Amino acid sequence: MTTAINEAGQPYQYRRVELVEPDWTRFPGWRDVTREQWEDAQWQRVNCVKNIAQLRKVMGDLLDERFYADLVTDQQQSATMSMLVPPQMINTMVPHAEPDTEAFYADPVRHYMIPVASDRLTEWRSHPHASRDSLHEHDMWVAEGLTHRYPTKVLAELLSTCPQYCGHCTRMDLVGNSTPAVSKLKLTLKPVDRYDAHINYLKAQPGVRDVVVSGGDVANVPWKQLESYLMRLLEVETIRDIRLATKALAALPQHWLQPEVVEGLGRVAGTARARGVNLAIHTHVNHANSVTPLVAAAARAALDAGVRDVRNQGVLMRGVNATSADLLDLCFALQGEANILPYYFYMCDMIPSAEHWRVAVWQAQQLQHDIMGYLPGYATPRIICDVPFVGKRWVHMVTEYDRDNGISYWTKNYRTSIEATEADALTKRYAYYDPIDTLPESGRRWWAKQEQLTAA
Repeated sequence: MTTAINEAGQPYQYRRVELVEPDWTRFPGWRDVTREQWEDAQWQRVNCVKNIAQLRKVMGDLLDERFYADLVTDQQQSATMSMLVPPQMINTMVPHAEPDTEAFYADPVRHYMIPVASDRLTEWRSHPHASRDSLHEHDMWVAEGLTHRYPTKVLAELLSTCPQYCGHCTRMDLVGNSTPAVSKLKLTLKPVDRYDAHINYLKAQPGVRDVVVSGGDVANVPWKQLESYLMRLLEVETIRDIRLATKALAALPQHWLQPEVVEGLGRVAGTARARGVNLAIHTHVNHANSVTPLVAAAARAALDAGVRDVRNQGVLMRGVNATSADLLDLCFALQGEANILPYYFYMCDMIPSAEHWRVAVWQAQQLQHDIMGYLPGYATPRIICDVPFVGKRWVHMVTEYDRDNGISYWTKNYRTSIEATEADALTKRYAYYDPIDTLPESGRRWWAKQEQLTAA
């Protein structure tokens, strides 16, 4: 006789949670907003929160002055991204009640979409090895906006804007408006010239078979321009995979539900299918609260149009999703309710002022261990460390790990586009660094000493 597994004794208990669109009228500024308005992409774009005055208008008297002062301080001193938050995203903050100040502070989506000064660490706010372009994507441009980092894959940055600006953005060097803390790089070519340069390079590189079309966010490219670019990619015989990178599937699903976009995506998907090219959409959802019926509808529309897969690439962040329960809740919402495949969770990159989000390699390894066995194998995400000059590595692929000082060492099996003449590129070890506040006291003292030596 068999005995059923006792769910009460399991570290994680699955319960199906059906998706619900939070009631946006709980916010004073949207009390009179109709469903027709809410589901209109243009209304969402026009009513994005771009500054503190607009946030006040939405929130009314729900938040006290302490929060706004905290936000002002961060915007003036630390923020690497300017404010740009669609109503859809704000509506997933404190989704089941009118937010008050404490609930808003604690909210996981707020934590990365509207960071405030008190979120950030007072000591080691930035790692000594943090850099604006932490993955050296700009260094690997082979044409403006075209990064050739892996032998068979390229990243195409079509533009430098998004429909939302996430505080942890790995491309904070280029994407969005300049802030008091960061003067951004600028794309200089006209879009048509930039796109021509991409296509010409790819035609001359038969070893490249995979193009990630990104930015910024492809949802900010006028559809006719984007469709034209994708159709030109599909004319390059050696291209076999195309992935569209868009946070907007979750942040502005209304965009991907517009008839013009759905119909155009169907044309692109049909051409890709006829050519045997895999067309996928990669989106960016970091918490289960952001998975709503509109997000599910946008994913379903893309799949019905002929896109092969809709996948999620989240970012692992303290205060947002860095627990096994939060990750599993998110993955079950994506996979079970929205037809979005959990794919990757990246460790937050080593950009300035991001240490309060980042986790240590050993913590990421533990999380990978803890989420195994609950999801279907094909829907169990890999937790990835994107190591500078190495690229994506599963967190258990570390070659050597100094836990005390928080330094991990990694190797690789290919050269990037800037390492053609480096004889030791395939034999040397590349370092990655844990957040210093996660280290034992001995490690923190060691880093403090390194800082003193550097200053001297």
